[in-house]
Amino acid sequence: MSSDMSQPVPRPGILDIAAYVPGKEHAPGVAKVFKLSSNETPLGPSPKAIEAFKAAAGNLEIYPDGQAVKLREAIASAHGLNPANIICGNGSDELLGLLCHVYLGAGDEAIITEHGFLVYKIQIMGAGATPVTVKEKDYQVDVDAILAAVTDKTKMVFIANPGNPTGTYVPGADIRRLVAGLPNHVLLVLDAAYAEYVRRNDFEAGLEIVSENRNVVMTRTFSKIHGLAALRIGWMYGPAAILDALNRIRGPFNMNAPALAAGAAAILDRDFADKAVQFNLEWVEKLTAAFEGLGLKVTPSVTNFLLIHFPDQDGKRASEADDFLTSRGFILRAVKGYGFANALRMSIGTPEANEGVIAALTDFMGRS
Repeated sequence: MSSDMSQPVPRPGILDIAAYVPGKEHAPGVAKVFKLSSNETPLGPSPKAIEAFKAAAGNLEIYPDGQAVKLREAIASAHGLNPANIICGNGSDELLGLLCHVYLGAGDEAIITEHGFLVYKIQIMGAGATPVTVKEKDYQVDVDAILAAVTDKTKMVFIANPGNPTGTYVPGADIRRLVAGLPNHVLLVLDAAYAEYVRRNDFEAGLEIVSENRNVVMTRTFSKIHGLAALRIGWMYGPAAILDALNRIRGPFNMNAPALAAGAAAILDRDFADKAVQFNLEWVEKLTAAFEGLGLKVTPSVTNFLLIHFPDQDGKRASEADDFLTSRGFILRAVKGYGFANALRMSIGTPEANEGVIAALTDFMGRS
């Protein structure tokens, strides 16, 4: 970093951070675009959430509830939790950042996994700490590799479960084995952004694990199955002592009133969420079968997206497929930054979008 002191200078390490780059949204020159790059639900939000959002518009001159009482109570009701152990944020990203700034500093280390969510590394470095990346095994988090990477400098461990962009998950028994192997002062962060989609008997989102331990928290989001990505709503379930520390630096009005109202309505509309799960399960199966039928490899997914691997040959690589799909209006997510140079991540879209991608990739793979 330059030593020029003629202007404000960021503290050491900040300019070493690679800014997060979201999935692209535009396909120039294409009349109709299907955005399948951000894992947004194709079903939109619950009608009840929309109604609550509109109702909140009549009181925009009033500050929102800084304690998010009704939202926390709704979350607690939906999951059978104590609302005192819930904190809400402007997306789960805010909560991840608060955790880093409260529990990390210069000289500390935080463990992340090879294909983990890029925001973890950004927040760790933003707090002045050092990210330590461990390898995954067959696109899955390797608990033994994490435990082997723990040192006396380790203060936190981040796990996305299910993973993004892999779509794989860690069974509950392995998470419990990880907790048992971590020193009591090391904080385990379970990012369960896609937990609602999982239908596996051995999966645990983390609620019971958090309840049984003093060094584990679980984060969740309203941006995926609840279809409220535009409102930025996240929540965390954790021990009282950890939430107390976060609340000391959390912004006093960190969420807006329409978001609080819409979130409370959305999480209590279980019928809507059930329909979203069923829709997703059907299309994950259909798309996986269709792509594999074209000779493509698809990582088995328990989420609302698929990681599609392309042949390592001229004319058939992921970058070429990305250009071809974009030219037809289908925007998928390039995942080179996650360690997958020859793969694309596709969010499950509307039936029209899904069928369109199948047709487009059929043409792409059939090219000579």
